[in-house]
Amino acid sequence: MLKRNIYLLLLALTISADCFSQDPTFSQFYANQLYLAPSFAGATEEYRLGINYRNQWPAVPGVFHTYSIAFDKAMPNFNSGIGVLATYDVAGSGDLSTTNIGLLYSYDFQINREWHIRPGINFKFYYLGLDIYKLIFNSQLTGSGTVPSIYPPPFESVADVDFATSAVVYNEMMWAGFTLDHLLVPKTSFYGDEATVPMKFNFFGGVQLYKKTRLRTKFREVLSVALNYQTQAKFHQTDVGLYYYRDPLIFGLWYRGIPFLTSQAGDAIIGLVGVKTDQLHIGYSYDFTVSNLIGSTGGAHEISIVYEFTSISLGTQKRRIRAIPCPEF
Repeated sequence: MLKRNIYLLLLALTISADCFSQDPTFSQFYANQLYLAPSFAGATEEYRLGINYRNQWPAVPGVFHTYSIAFDKAMPNFNSGIGVLATYDVAGSGDLSTTNIGLLYSYDFQINREWHIRPGINFKFYYLGLDIYKLIFNSQLTGSGTVPSIYPPPFESVADVDFATSAVVYNEMMWAGFTLDHLLVPKTSFYGDEATVPMKFNFFGGVQLYKKTRLRTKFREVLSVALNYQTQAKFHQTDVGLYYYRDPLIFGLWYRGIPFLTSQAGDAIIGLVGVKTDQLHIGYSYDFTVSNLIGSTGGAHEISIVYEFTSISLGTQKRRIRAIPCPEF
């Protein structure tokens, strides 16, 4: 829901008022951890590759697709992690696209025997594009034109730089963190106006209510509860739900639309099913709309694929980064 307000930017091409765009959002936010917070960069045994795709509101004319690819590496000898994250979002009939390519770094501090804190940063390149030839202006439909006159934008793309920072605190059973994004408020106007992407704040966390392990470290059964709250400009969104993992299957059920914590109360119910092995995680989720838009949007489909490279055996690895207990989806 938060993502769809980016479509308001298209309206700025037909009216003279200022407009702000919002970020795309993923229901499987833990399957795209680097997008959620740069603190997760390198929070894996060795290397990790993640691919995410979201198709939102397929019944609405125009496309609302989001793609993401991430790669990160653990550096346990330096208590650090590094990563690269690229996202591409396209919305509307004019192919309004947003591309972000970022470099991420995180560092793990051990506070005491049980607790760790992991700050992170993301320095990224921001690019906004538009195919103006796919748009139809009022002057093309009426012979007398409009008042005031509306003209196509002089620019078809806007480029800028951006920065995000985050921190996660965790132990073996629980975690909590926050992210501050768009600290450099990148420009978004095709007309050269002072339109920018507003700063975004995320708070996320959760706890493992029950877990059963085998061979000391390998999870066989886990029940977790988690939440993700995000706010940007005047829009708010809160997802809260449960994950249940029983090797090798994982199931999830989420609710989005808590009153006063979500701009659209009663927005969606999200179902998740996935498969998790030692190296490969595959998940599919569907957002079932329960707001007054029910029957008009077609919900939202999301697919995630995460592959972890673990070529070094645990017995020969010199040091390991402490695993954050949050779910993989």
